[in-house]
Amino acid sequence: MKAVKATITRPLPAGARVVCSDNSGAKVIEIISVLGQHGVRRRMPRAGVGDIVVASVKKGTPETRKQKVNAVIIRQKKEYRRRDGMRVKFEDNACVLTNEKGEPKGSEIRGPVAREAVERWDKIASVASIIV
Repeated sequence: MKAVKATITRPLPAGARVVCSDNSGAKVIEIISVLGQHGVRRRMPRAGVGDIVVASVKKGTPETRKQKVNAVIIRQKKEYRRRDGMRVKFEDNACVLTNEKGEPKGSEIRGPVAREAVERWDKIASVASIIV
């Protein structure tokens, strides 16, 4: 895992439901917590593009439902600013199921993937079809 090069706003709090855009069997997950975040007392943990989260699978195949999984956020609706001044936002909030090391469980990703997520997690780049 590498550092993020942009200051990304974190619009996805714990409890947010996110679409899973890979072919691992999960369709919708609910964020439980964000790994590696050190916050203020009683503040909800929040995630943005490139963050790894612990989540629960809410919709999907019977084998994957009700499982605790790790996932990396690859798209977010809330716009964020890159270092070159460009502002980026996507149509939906999406994630990819991974293991603890950031290696994706699925073999393909549907839709675009943010460059910040690919720079931070190298293995996602090999599975992604479009990098924005």
